Amino acid sequence: MIKLQGENLYLAVLERNDCKKLYEDFEYDFDNPVEPLYIGQSVEKSDEWFDEIQKLQGKENIRLGIFLNDGTVIGDVALQSIDEKNRSCSVGMGMAKIETRNKGYGKEALKLILDYGFNNFGMERITANTLEINISAQKSLEKSGFILEGRERKAVYFGGKRYDRLNYGLLIEYYMEGKENG
Repeated sequence: MIKLQGENLYLAVLERNDCKKLYEDFEYDFDNPVEPLYIGQSVEKSDEWFDEIQKLQGKENIRLGIFLNDGTVIGDVALQSIDEKNRSCSVGMGMAKIETRNKGYGKEALKLILDYGFNNFGMERITANTLEINISAQKSLEKSGFILEGRERKAVYFGGKRYDRLNYGLLIEYYMEGKENG
């Protein structure tokens, strides 16, 4: 069983009840929208999500829960679309409640999963996407060393408007350099 310990939180395997709790607690932040837009799904959908996690775990994805040190699950983070041949993947993260966002938990969880991806899982390139209007996600990625590599113009339709999807990338050599200097 994997457990990645940080200062204020840890990452660990999600159990079925954790997935249910994340579904129960989820609050959509319309000011900082994320993809995909799973709005209006019932808690029962959490069972399907858990089953999907188990099916893909260790093959295509490594998805872990974000837990406060007291054991409260507050979100999830994943290395996704793992391409072992090219040693690359993407990273995605979500926090269930708005009140747990912008408190540094995401940055700490991202650091833990990036360390694991680069140092233990052999990745050499990790990518991330966010919408142009999600400024907090952009700042978090940039503080973690990600570089804006591209823009998919008008790629996402949300709330009656079209938005650009921003593509970020982080290479292992830049990540390691940032750790040495920071």
